[in-house]
Amino acid sequence: MGQKVNPHGLRVGVIKDWDSRWFTKDEEFGDTLVSDYKVREYLKKTLFLAGVPKIEIERDNLRIRVFIHCAKPGMVIGRGGSEIDKLRVAIEKIVNKPVVINVVEIRQPDLNAQLVAESIASQLERRISFRRAMKSAIGRTMKLGAKGIKVSVGGRLGGAEIARTEHYHEGTIPLQTIRADIDYGFWEANTTYGKIGVKVWIYNGEVLMDSKNKAKRAFPDSKPADQRDGRSGGRRNNGGRNGGRGNFAGRGGAGGRGNFAGRGGAGGGRGNFAGKGGAGGRSNKEGGAN
Repeated sequence: MGQKVNPHGLRVGVIKDWDSRWFTKDEEFGDTLVSDYKVREYLKKTLFLAGVPKIEIERDNLRIRVFIHCAKPGMVIGRGGSEIDKLRVAIEKIVNKPVVINVVEIRQPDLNAQLVAESIASQLERRISFRRAMKSAIGRTMKLGAKGIKVSVGGRLGGAEIARTEHYHEGTIPLQTIRADIDYGFWEANTTYGKIGVKVWIYNGEVLMDSKNKAKRAFPDSKPADQRDGRSGGRRNNGGRNGGRGNFAGRGGAGGRGNFAGRGGAGGGRGNFAGKGGAGGRSNKEGGAN
């Protein structure tokens, strides 16, 4: 059965970059990965209200750089940078290395799939109808110029006894097109009936290479139209095997199914002024053989 693949993971290395960027020895790899996970978990929990969809981590031998993408940078930085200093100290305790924190503002939160998913989930927790929450999110995103959006919620919707999944979409979502810039977000709403999963896909258009770097696509296996299958012509005028199905053409020396053509040496065939043989055949004005 066809299953979904994470749109971000599918495009990493093609049009999207890695969220963690570092190299390390094999024996240190696992510990470094767990350290990244702990940093992300701590920041997400601490800064949830600031709207943090993505945390990027870069490491070198001397220090660690953390890029916090957020919708409300004021909440992260604090008055006079007081909050960001507290964060830096807390992260340094986790990783035992000097840390540099950079805050990246997200100017349009309604075009970020993770923030849209979190927004829908928070509405579901406040007992707002799931259809209303989904449709309002879709409307806001499309108004900001997205090419397409798809939203899926699954669980005990509206407190139903049997869990189900509902989808709504608008515009186009080309999930199989690698150059399509598709943002994906997932979050869970903790309702009194249980968890409700929210998935959001947003299509922002295609990412194309710069025209200087673009190489023309070559098709080495294909042949020109007039050379396919070893024939010296196409199916139009003057075409076939030495001709073809066209005027002045034929399945033989110089003729075929057409006007002034035939299945034979130099004449003949199914056509006007033609025949099946040396110089005659089935035709309107001529016939016979040889």
